[in-house]
Amino acid sequence: MTTSKLHELGFCPVCEGEEKEITGGFCGDLLSWAMGSAQEGQVWFTVMGNINTIAVACLADVAAVVLCHGAALADDARARAAAEGVNLYTTSLPEFEAAAAFARAFAP
Repeated sequence: MTTSKLHELGFCPVCEGEEKEITGGFCGDLLSWAMGSAQEGQVWFTVMGNINTIAVACLADVAAVVLCHGAALADDARARAAAEGVNLYTTSLPEFEAAAAFARAFAP
């Protein structure tokens, strides 16, 4: 699955960077934990809509960030995501439900 397919799961694109191959998923809201645990190619499900989330997404080289629970996205985070080419999506679903929908679609 590639990042361009995430909208088919009901995730709304906010910023679309380079299309990337998805290798799995990661859920977490503690940025330091995500920095050390999220892996390259994963879709990161979080409610943290600030500029530091974009920085961690770049460091971890995740395929995309899905901002859950209808969490607010800071304007500077949106601008940084566009500048860095981070694939960023939003959903009103809670993280668990968003990740479960992703996992059902991602499973072989």
